[in-house]
Amino acid sequence: MLNRQRIGNNTFLRIWLAFLNGRVMVATLLALQQAAGLVWQIPVNPDTLAVTLGYLGLTLLVRIVSRTVPSPQPGPQWLSTIGVDIVMFGYLQWFVSDSLTYTPLYGLPVLMAGMLGTLMMALGTTSIITIMLLIGSWWIGQKTSGDNAQRYMQTALTAIGYFIVTYLVHQLSIKLHAEHSIAQRSRLAAQTQEDVSALVMQHLSEGVLVMDRQDMVRLVNPSARLLLGDAAPSSMPFELRPLTNWHPLLALVRQTFDTATQQSADIDITQSGHSPMGLRARTWLTTQHPKLGNASNSSNSSSGDSDDPLCVVFLQDLREMEARLRTEKLAAMGRMSAAVAHEIRNPLAAIMQANALLEEELVDPVQLRLSRMVQQNAERLTRITEEVLDIARVRHQIDNAPSATIPLDESISQIFLDWQTQDPKRRVALLALGANDTQVNFDLDHLRRVMVNLMDNALRYMSAQPDALAIQSGVTADGLVFVQVWSDGAPLEKSVAQHLFEPFFSSESRSSGLGLYICRELCSRHGASIRYQRMSLPLQRGLIEGNAFIVTFRKTLRLPGTPSLFDTIMV
Repeated sequence: MLNRQRIGNNTFLRIWLAFLNGRVMVATLLALQQAAGLVWQIPVNPDTLAVTLGYLGLTLLVRIVSRTVPSPQPGPQWLSTIGVDIVMFGYLQWFVSDSLTYTPLYGLPVLMAGMLGTLMMALGTTSIITIMLLIGSWWIGQKTSGDNAQRYMQTALTAIGYFIVTYLVHQLSIKLHAEHSIAQRSRLAAQTQEDVSALVMQHLSEGVLVMDRQDMVRLVNPSARLLLGDAAPSSMPFELRPLTNWHPLLALVRQTFDTATQQSADIDITQSGHSPMGLRARTWLTTQHPKLGNASNSSNSSSGDSDDPLCVVFLQDLREMEARLRTEKLAAMGRMSAAVAHEIRNPLAAIMQANALLEEELVDPVQLRLSRMVQQNAERLTRITEEVLDIARVRHQIDNAPSATIPLDESISQIFLDWQTQDPKRRVALLALGANDTQVNFDLDHLRRVMVNLMDNALRYMSAQPDALAIQSGVTADGLVFVQVWSDGAPLEKSVAQHLFEPFFSSESRSSGLGLYICRELCSRHGASIRYQRMSLPLQRGLIEGNAFIVTFRKTLRLPGTPSLFDTIMV
């Protein structure tokens, strides 16, 4: 049995509106029939004309205001449609019909009730129409002479036909509703799957490409577009063949189509101005055909047949995989190193104390020298132990770091001079120190390590131009102090830039990938920040693009030399 879940259903709403349009057409034809009588000077009953025009106006009104399907249950909601139709057609059959019969018009409310109502409502409607047909036959029999038995038999056959039509139409409606419910559930499931797939594709760390036999990329997720770089068009689909650097991947995809089997390979992608990128590619076909590699299938695919399989390619950056493995190894080694360092610290302190006591009793210069060597190496071992423990603890808090206040420009200048003396011919840079006498909260040794790492990194990738390296300091409009190391190296790949400060992540296999990570950790421990930015710098040879690493220091809490409550007071 039908229920209220159909209300508002698009399928049944279209059927409902079709019935309303049919009522308007019937009403229009009846009105035109009366109008034709006036034109042809045939006597027309004014009451019939008024009833016909009223019926037309009512059908138009119901069609205009109706937006939803009424409840299928019997009730007053059907009076303006089925009820009005039965009364109107009964009036025409009883009072207007001469030689013309209006009995076929009863098919409209019968079909409407059978399709949109319950079985009880449909049978009730047909029963009312049957009674009215019998009354009409009796009424006609009273006004005319003839064979009443034959007239009643004709009415009975008509009523039986209406009952049969009512039952069949209602069964068709139930079947239609069941199929529509299944289709709706299928659409919901497909939409849910599509939404989930889109969400997974959007946030999947692996790159995903969907390609067809014509080397067209039909779908690409953000991770894959990041690997493709700026060479990939923004519009979809696009052809992979013009991207010559990606031909190894294209060959793997074609092999997948030819063999109809899963493929996996490590490929190297070379791009101009960038270091080679290693990728692990895995391919699958969306459908499996017994003769995928035959020519007939290839010819069919050229026509864009929707049944053709698609190749799904998963791309994984080998550098990220290696970085994760190294990070996991580092974590294990860090835990072990911390445990070993903790166990070494106490015996080492005892050795240092014993050596100090022994040194007080020594007189021989040779023995004293040996004792100092023990002391120096023990102190060195102590520092190493503390550094290992410090790394294991990952102390990011500023309170655990040295809180010295140093002059930025003076410190940067001295660090650069010390760095330059190691290779004066090659280590040349433009200095633009504009922080003046600004003081920053940073340990000098830590700042030296940060600057040396940044300058060594710039030296590795910059050109041979004398202005290829520039070091700048200053104060922003917000009062933040910064130092910037700029070089005219090639732009970094987007896939590299997003992992730039992660440990053991490097675009070169010979690099440890710890330099920038150490810089970030040291900056973080002092309340500073470091970031990468691709920017242009005006030089004598023009506006040159390059890579800039910018360290922004936290604001000093007080000016140097200003007394503090925590200063030691010497009397």
